[in-house]
Parts: sequence; C-alpha cells; structure tokens
Amino acid sequence: AAAGKLLVVPVDGSHWLSMRELLDMLQQKGHEVVVVAPEVSLQIKPSKSFVVKTYPVPFTKEEMDDVF
Repeated sequence: AAAGKLLVVPVDGSHWLSMRELLDMLQQKGHEVVVVAPEVSLQIKPSKSFVVKTYPVPFTKEEMDDVF
C-alpha cells in the first residue's frame, strides 16, 4: 500500500462488505486497487473504485443460488 498499489483477494460475505468500504477510501486517497475474485460470487461486483480480475470456477451462478 505504501507504493500506492494494492492487490486484494477477498472472501465473499460480511468480510467483503467491510473491506469494500476500506477500498473505496483508499482509492479516494489515490491508491490503485485490484481485486482478484471468482467469476461467480454473491457480493463481489465491479466498482468505479477498483478493478476486478476474475478467475474461473467449476460452478455456475444458478448452481450456487440453488445451494443457498
């Protein structure tokens, strides 16, 4: 974070909701934030505050929704 760049690998759920607010604040202070997340996620979505890079997972959104 001292170099102005931050790589984040979050966990979906309440942990992410708290972290997202922090990432928004860091971006406002001039940091470049990249979030690495699965392509199927409950709450991790793109934002103007950070770049999201996704990776493939072996299930679809529908399959995940059925489990929950």
